[in-house]
Amino acid sequence: MYYSLILLPLVGALAAWFIPSNRHRPLVLPLFAALHLSLTIDLLVATPPPSPGGWLVLDPIGKLFLGVETVLFFTCAVYAVGYLSHRQERSNKVLCMGLLVCLSAMSLVTVAHHLGLLWVALEATTLTMAPLIYFNRNARSLEATWKYMLICSVGIALALLGLFFLAYSTVVAQKEATLLLEPLIASARQLSPAWLNAAFIFLLVGFGTKMGLAPLHTWKPDAYGEAPGLVGALLAGGLVNCAFLAIIRVYQICMKATETAFYHNAMIVMGLVSMAFAAVFVVRQADFKRMLAYSSVEHVGILAIALGIGGDALFGALFHVINNGLTKGVLFLTSGNIHRSYGSKNCEQVKGALHRVPWSGALFLAGFIAITGSPPFSPFLSEFTIVSSIFGQRQALVGTLFLIFLAIIFLGMASSVLPVVMGKMTPAVVRTSYRDSFLTVGPPLFLMAVILVLGLWLPAPLKTLLQQSAQLLEVRP
Repeated sequence: MYYSLILLPLVGALAAWFIPSNRHRPLVLPLFAALHLSLTIDLLVATPPPSPGGWLVLDPIGKLFLGVETVLFFTCAVYAVGYLSHRQERSNKVLCMGLLVCLSAMSLVTVAHHLGLLWVALEATTLTMAPLIYFNRNARSLEATWKYMLICSVGIALALLGLFFLAYSTVVAQKEATLLLEPLIASARQLSPAWLNAAFIFLLVGFGTKMGLAPLHTWKPDAYGEAPGLVGALLAGGLVNCAFLAIIRVYQICMKATETAFYHNAMIVMGLVSMAFAAVFVVRQADFKRMLAYSSVEHVGILAIALGIGGDALFGALFHVINNGLTKGVLFLTSGNIHRSYGSKNCEQVKGALHRVPWSGALFLAGFIAITGSPPFSPFLSEFTIVSSIFGQRQALVGTLFLIFLAIIFLGMASSVLPVVMGKMTPAVVRTSYRDSFLTVGPPLFLMAVILVLGLWLPAPLKTLLQQSAQLLEVRP
C-alpha cells in the first residue's frame, strides 16, 4: 500500500507525458488526485504495518500531514483544469507532470521514517517545483526560480550535513549507526550531546530554509509572487508542511535527550524572528501575492513557537498545520483568479475585485479574515490554543510579542486586501476576458467551507488523531 501511494502519481505523470492534447492533458490531474485521495482514505482507515526494515511507517503524525496534502492537492487539481483552459498559449505538459511527481514526493515525506529517505523526498520536491515556478517564462519568474533553487539547495545541503552529524552521534555513543527514526528516539539519551546539538542546528537551518523561517525565507516572496496561483497554494500549503514534518521528526529525537531547553529556546527564537520579519515587510506591500508570502513566513513562525513552547501548544501547532494549509489554498487560488482578471498583482492597479470577480473577491476577503486568526474560522482556534499555552506556561514576554506581531500583520494585510477587494476600480484598469467559473471558484469555496466547519465543530476522529499526534511529541521522563 505504501508503494502504491508513491507510485500512483508517477503513473499519472507518465500518462500526462503521452497525452498530446494541451486541452485534454489537465484532466489527468483530478483523475489521479481522486485515486490518490481514495487510497489515502483507505490507508487512514486501515493502516498497514511498517514496511520491511521500518523505512516506511504511517504513524498518527504522518496521517495528519498526508491527509492535508492529498485534500489540498485534489482541490488544486480540479482548479488546474479551469485555470489551464485560460492558458492555452503555452504547453502545460511540464506543469501537469511536475505536479504529479511532486505529489509522489510529498507522499513519501509523510511515510518516510528513515531520515535519509525523507531527505531525498524533500529534495525531490525542490527539484520538481522549480520548473513549475517558471511556468510563465518571463524574466521575473526565471529570477524567482533560480533564487528558489539556489537558496533551498543550500539549505538542503546543510540538512544533509546535519544528518551526518546525527548518524555520527550514534557512533560516538557506541550504538549501531542508523538514521531510522525509532532507534534514534529509543537511544536519544545515550547519544553524544555535542554531536546531537550540532545536528539539530544544521537540520533546523537546513529544513528551516525549505520551510521559510526567517531570515532563511528570502526565496519565498519571489517564488510565491511569480508562480501560478495553484503552484503557490502547493508551495505554501504542501511543501511548507513537508519541511515542517522533517523538523518534527528531528524534534521527536531531541525531545528524548537529557537536556531539551536548548531545542525549545531555539525554536521559540526562530519563530519570533520569523513573525518579526513578516510584521515589518507585510506593511504597505505593493504586490498582493508577495504579501501572501510574508503571511506564510508569519505562520511558519507560529508553528515553530508552538513546538518550542510544547504542552497544549503541540495540539495547536498540529491543528494549525491543517488550518494554515487549507486557508493558504483559498488565498492563493483566489489571488490567481484576481491576477488573471486584472492582468496585474499591483495593489495600486487592482481594486474593486468584489465587483469584477465577486466570488473570487469574496473568498479572498474571507481567506484574509481566516488567516489572520479571526473567528469563526478554524485558524482562530489553533492560534488561540497556542497563545493560551504560551501564557499558561508563564512565557509572558513571548506571548506579548506574539500578540503584537499578530496585530501588526493584521493591520498590514488589511491595508492591502481591503482596497483590492472593496476599493473603487481605476479607469485605467486592463480589460481581460477572465471571469469567475465553477472550476476556478468551486475548489477555494470548498476549502473555505471546510475551514468554517472546523472553526465551529471539530470531528471526533480528527480530534483523536490530533491528540495522538501531540502525544508523540510530548516530553516524557
